[in-house]
Amino acid sequence: MFELLFWLYLVNAVLLITHEIDSAYWKEWELFKLPGGSTGFVLLHLPLVFLILWGLVLVFQRLFAGLAFSLILSLGGIFAFTIHVIFIKKGRNEFNVPVSLFLLIATMLVSLVQAACTIYLFMI
Repeated sequence: MFELLFWLYLVNAVLLITHEIDSAYWKEWELFKLPGGSTGFVLLHLPLVFLILWGLVLVFQRLFAGLAFSLILSLGGIFAFTIHVIFIKKGRNEFNVPVSLFLLIATMLVSLVQAACTIYLFMI
């Protein structure tokens, strides 16, 4: 089951990191009113990408901390989908194009399966 979790985590990490690349195109720092503009946005992602990749290593090593990182990543994917759908329903046009929607929907689906797999591994 850890092997499945590893691949789910990897796919979700790729989807989320790609979504963040897409977020730079849409100037997400303006959408969320983040300070620092594009520079602050990029600098914020240095530790985030490091943590995402570190979590993948911990899952690969089958450590309890890897399960914690996996749950956090999957919840992050669920949050990303949810908050962007809320913005779209409020009439914001950002992320309302096929590739952006694909990334968000795929992230949600993978995040749900990853969360279920992670919770299962927490319980055994």
